[in-house]
Amino acid sequence: MKLKVAVVGVGHLGAIHTKLLANNNLAELTGIYDIDKEKAKEIAKQYSTQAFESLDEALKFSDAVIIATPTTTHFDIAKFFLENGKHCFIEKPITDSYQKALSLIAIAKQKRLIIQVGHVERFNPALKAVMRYNPKPLFIEAHRLSQFKARAIDVSVVSDLMIHDIDIVLWLVKSPVKNIYANGVPVLTETIDIANARIEFENGAIANLTASRISAKPTRKMRIFQKQAYFSIDFGNQKVEVFRLTDKSDSTSAGTPAMMLGNIFDSPRDVQIFYETPNVEPTNAIEEEHKSFFEAILFGKPIPVSAFEASQALKITELVESKIKESLNLIY
Repeated sequence: MKLKVAVVGVGHLGAIHTKLLANNNLAELTGIYDIDKEKAKEIAKQYSTQAFESLDEALKFSDAVIIATPTTTHFDIAKFFLENGKHCFIEKPITDSYQKALSLIAIAKQKRLIIQVGHVERFNPALKAVMRYNPKPLFIEAHRLSQFKARAIDVSVVSDLMIHDIDIVLWLVKSPVKNIYANGVPVLTETIDIANARIEFENGAIANLTASRISAKPTRKMRIFQKQAYFSIDFGNQKVEVFRLTDKSDSTSAGTPAMMLGNIFDSPRDVQIFYETPNVEPTNAIEEEHKSFFEAILFGKPIPVSAFEASQALKITELVESKIKESLNLIY
């Protein structure tokens, strides 16, 4: 028996969710809802499903919902479905405030329901390839740059783009945040369009994150430095480079000796650098999100991106935005 699933919001991401759900082995797409009724009818016709007239109708025909509406509407819509006993997949960020996220978590706990949040980069095959090395980051640098898209201006670039890297960093470092320093400016909108944040953790790790939505060339890259290793991740092209420092006597290391970082043989230490490009198995990250959400509901499997984890990413996002606003008040 398949899980009955409705999609709420059929903009850019909602249409992708709808397309993928139309051919899912674990779930049956029962219909879609959008405040733009004509658009809903058009998407429904394209994927041979029905366009619901209201959220109440979507509720009636679903066991779970995928919420892909603007961030500012996430809380009210998720609250409605959770209070009426439906599991929720919510696109990131989980809500537009940390306190609202905590409220949704409390409702889900009381009702024994599952919330999974769409931090899709967790499912990126390039990141999965790096996780095979069990990274222990000391310093992380990330650049997430995109061209301007009018559909995302209801939130700042921190909530829209940087939150992806904040979530990944929190997941990798696994240590409380000690200090945050941040700067940013509004350029094309009334919210922050370009931002940089330095996050310091209690275990000594540091993350330096940059996000922009006014870039000519889209970029989604992260570099992870740790003791005797360095990982370079290209999320967009799904490529990974690994540099590992080993003793010259180590003949078991995979990869080839690397000289692109400099002549390590001039070092007083008897070491060498090995360079690898691990195999990255291509997958559809959103399909993987669907699978994990449905398996958590049907079979009790762990939730890869829980509401709690998403709330922590949102909490740090709010602190970054607060620091930026403080700096802007000094300028203006």
